[in-house]
Amino acid sequence: MTIARGLTVFAALLLANVTAVSFGQTSDDASSNADAQQKREDAFVAMLSNTTLTGSFTIDEKMNETPKPERYEIEGVTKVTGNLWTIMCRIKYGKTDARVPVTLPIEWAGDTPMVTMTDATIPGMGSQFSARVIFYENRYAGTWQHGDKGGHMFGTFEKTKQPAEPAKK
Repeated sequence: MTIARGLTVFAALLLANVTAVSFGQTSDDASSNADAQQKREDAFVAMLSNTTLTGSFTIDEKMNETPKPERYEIEGVTKVTGNLWTIMCRIKYGKTDARVPVTLPIEWAGDTPMVTMTDATIPGMGSQFSARVIFYENRYAGTWQHGDKGGHMFGTFEKTKQPAEPAKK
């Protein structure tokens, strides 16, 4: 075997081993991935449960106007199945003030959860709601669409302050 051919074989074996290590998935890797996903999901529930999102939204046709205030009070977040989650929330924007359960898909970009709604119906509020909203640290940002109207939304969130317990006599 010539040196060049020996180096080619060695390089091919090295590449095959690197590829197997980088791209192959053992059962331990699958278990580790499942554990990592469970940790992400647990953190998502803890991050958004009992949380108030306060921010603003814009309307595409009125981008030069001051953004309008919005508020979402999230009571709880529950995984339904697969990537479907139910978020129990109170939605406040414009003249709307409603408490509703919203079931929607959550996708993951690494450790960052993202709401993905496409032409969804929100009970008592109507249909054709679409949105892509990411949550990171204490901020949210995204786009929204309701029928032929759409825009951007953004803001911060913090744990909802619980009313003080009444003093015991």
